[in-house]
Amino acid sequence: MNEQLDGMPNPISVERIGDRELAITQIFDAVPEIVYEAWSQAELFRRWWFPRSATGISLESCELDVRSGGTYRLEFRFGPSDTMAFHGRYLEVVPNERIVWTNDEEEGGAVTTVTFAAQDTKTRLNFHEIYPSLQAREEAMEGSAAALPEQLMQLNELLAGLGSQPRT
Repeated sequence: MNEQLDGMPNPISVERIGDRELAITQIFDAVPEIVYEAWSQAELFRRWWFPRSATGISLESCELDVRSGGTYRLEFRFGPSDTMAFHGRYLEVVPNERIVWTNDEEEGGAVTTVTFAAQDTKTRLNFHEIYPSLQAREEAMEGSAAALPEQLMQLNELLAGLGSQPRT
């Protein structure tokens, strides 16, 4: 299954591969260094990662130690006292090129790889997840993965405000 999602300057391609994989591709109007910053700096990441359409939920904390062997933790609040954390480890980080991390909320979570490939003054972003089973992938497609198009739209908006060239 491969589908194009429109409504953005550069459409998003979403593809289910085999029984356990999900691949999403999009071109961003910014160089890889800027797109990588948005994925690796907590103050930028928190500005786009959480979908604005999610009501009654807020991103309470965002801790990113984006380096091979580093960890991350995102904590969300539901109502006055309920929280839920997403956390994992960075398996591989190559600045401006690749980030690979685990999703450790539950045993056998997905492994996510994001690559940043230069295309002139743009970036081709490839988001790839491998799930432990078909059922886990399909559950993600109804939950967290379903929000990815909105999140990438928000990333696109953030990048437009940051400019397309690396900061000096």
